[in-house]
Amino acid sequence: MTEYHPYLPVLMFFALGIGFAAVSLLGGVLVGRRTYNRAKAEPYECGIQPTPQAHGGGKIPVKYYLTAMLFIVFDVEVLFLYPFAVAFDQVGLFSVVAMILFLVVVSVPFVYEWSRGGLEWD
Repeated sequence: MTEYHPYLPVLMFFALGIGFAAVSLLGGVLVGRRTYNRAKAEPYECGIQPTPQAHGGGKIPVKYYLTAMLFIVFDVEVLFLYPFAVAFDQVGLFSVVAMILFLVVVSVPFVYEWSRGGLEWD
């Protein structure tokens, strides 16, 4: 058996992804319709006329942004914690200290959102 470079599968998947994107874009250009009219040039095709202000005066509650921020923080936390949990028995003290430091840093936005009332629903 011949040995291959350990990053060869990663490069193959990268090339497969680039190839799929290129074939999809090229297929859309070749097969798609090329009809342009005034309705397609408008910013809203669904029939709603654009207004200068959003409905209700244009103010969006901060809770929406806080909820989105909490979702992103937990996604990043899971993204880093899952591989650590899988390989926990193989890591050393440095990795454990690094993960504790990461959890402390990630808890700062959580505490901020909790103090702003982002976890309270009306």
